[in-house]
Amino acid sequence: MKKLTLALMGAAMLSASLVGTAFAAGKTIGVSWKIFQEERWKRDEAVIKGIVEANGDRYISSDAQGSAAKQLTDVESLISQGADVLMIVPFDSEAILPAVEKASNEGIPMIAYDVQIEHPDSLYITFDNVGVGRLMAETMLAKGKTEGNFAFIKGDQGDPNATFLFEGIMEVLKPNIDAGKIKNVGEAFTDGWKPENAQRNMEQMLTANNNNIDAVISENDGMASGVVSALAAQGMAGSVPVTGQDGDLAAINRVARGTQLVSVWKDSRALGKVAAEAALMLADGKSMTDVPNVAPFSGGKRGVTVNSILLKPTAITQDNVNAVIDAGWITKEAACKGAQAGVSGC
Repeated sequence: MKKLTLALMGAAMLSASLVGTAFAAGKTIGVSWKIFQEERWKRDEAVIKGIVEANGDRYISSDAQGSAAKQLTDVESLISQGADVLMIVPFDSEAILPAVEKASNEGIPMIAYDVQIEHPDSLYITFDNVGVGRLMAETMLAKGKTEGNFAFIKGDQGDPNATFLFEGIMEVLKPNIDAGKIKNVGEAFTDGWKPENAQRNMEQMLTANNNNIDAVISENDGMASGVVSALAAQGMAGSVPVTGQDGDLAAINRVARGTQLVSVWKDSRALGKVAAEAALMLADGKSMTDVPNVAPFSGGKRGVTVNSILLKPTAITQDNVNAVIDAGWITKEAACKGAQAGVSGC
């Protein structure tokens, strides 16, 4: 609970100075989602939309449905609808740049939400994704496996977060890899972060290694569901530790059941709150550097320095499932259905 409390306090402090601030109403905040079908984006939107509309502003959005080409036209449409601020979750951070450049030329402030856009006129608001990777790997070493054959299910190649996560993962695992304790027996990017594609990647790795895989580092919960399905088909679910992140409800239940080792929880309610309040500041004519807790970030492929706000995540294992229950993220019934004995909060 201590880690959770500190994480929530940190998120609260990020936006504390904005609480109660009077923003000029009547602005339009446009949001471009990369794949809205993912569970977590619905939670983010509820917070963002609620804050925007409570201020008397208009919320408009679009769903790129996992298409970089569609997202380009989506952003142009949001601009034509009069968006005063754009919040973009890019499907492909490189492909979105022409639309971002157009918005920049028209003087429209932008927020790169959760996924980096390497453009100096975009404010990058996310959780510390390198830190998320570290947490997954640290939890694997502490509670899963410290040696053996490891498989790595990475996110979409066009998403910088896939690289940031892997950077954090390798930072932690490298000493054991260099010592020969851990062997990388499979590593693959997963198109669209889709569970079915992750399952196919996992099936191929199992076949290539005659099922001799001891641990799986999956970069998010959706893909972890596909990984667990592939393991279950071979009677290996629960015996092979699997990582994930996002705090998906099904993933938390898998943690309780013992088929997933950890879900690194990024409370998107806190992220949405910080981003929505930043959007209102930008709509009011404030600059990015006026937003509290902004700091430079330059960890992308292009090395472009952007302004950023990074929130801290929390690793959820069987030892602290109660944390997400107590925080109202998930009900006890949903978290604990079929739970193993001794799971905290169940």
